[in-house]
Amino acid sequence: MRYELMLPSQIRQAIKENWPVVLPLGVLEYHGEHMGVGMDTLAVIKTLERIESEMNLVILPSFYYGAASYAVAPPEGTGSVQIGGNVLAPFGEALFYSLLRVGFRNIHAIIHHQTENFVAGMPTDLAFKSAGRQAIFRFLEENSGEGWWGDEKMAAYYAEHEVGRNPFNWIRIHPLMSEDIFADYPFDHAGQGETSLMMALCPEAVDMGRFGDNTGWYAATAKDASAELGREGVAMILERLRGLLKD
Repeated sequence: MRYELMLPSQIRQAIKENWPVVLPLGVLEYHGEHMGVGMDTLAVIKTLERIESEMNLVILPSFYYGAASYAVAPPEGTGSVQIGGNVLAPFGEALFYSLLRVGFRNIHAIIHHQTENFVAGMPTDLAFKSAGRQAIFRFLEENSGEGWWGDEKMAAYYAEHEVGRNPFNWIRIHPLMSEDIFADYPFDHAGQGETSLMMALCPEAVDMGRFGDNTGWYAATAKDASAELGREGVAMILERLRGLLKD
């Protein structure tokens, strides 16, 4: 269900039943001449749209304005939009804090951009990871007071973790694809893997007739892309997301 279309009664139902609330998080970045600049974000949006028909789920309005960087190409005439992590972090904190105020406790952000080193982190995911933690600390201190963790009523804190009740899981950031998927599906930038995903998920964002104009080494394997391969990748992503969002 799209958040912007929900009635207050539906929002209250989602809170009561602890529905997953998901932010598609991404960038606008040059992906060669053959593919749309929104690829990274569209991959998240389009997979979530498929899960939306299977389970109770709140999809927040997509955020495209992450830290694309100009590592692939300068922005002039190519379309990359760069918003630094120092700007993203306070925005993310304000957004997450507001969602906690609404009443949500099962908030997720999913990102595809630069996730090959997700544990170490890259500017966009690091900004939103930090934002989530800051929002939770702020919310807890404002609602339970300073010293909330040291209060005697929190003596069962670690036991609560064991049974899955951890306030720091109220907000979680996930990569669209895991290390296990990387082992079975090509991870690249605008190459065979990403082009195939777009062929399967959002074919209007691909024009292979433009591929010959692209001289970037990173996209060379796009010539081998196919919707069939993309569907295999989508199936793996969907299986993973179903598990993450049902936890």
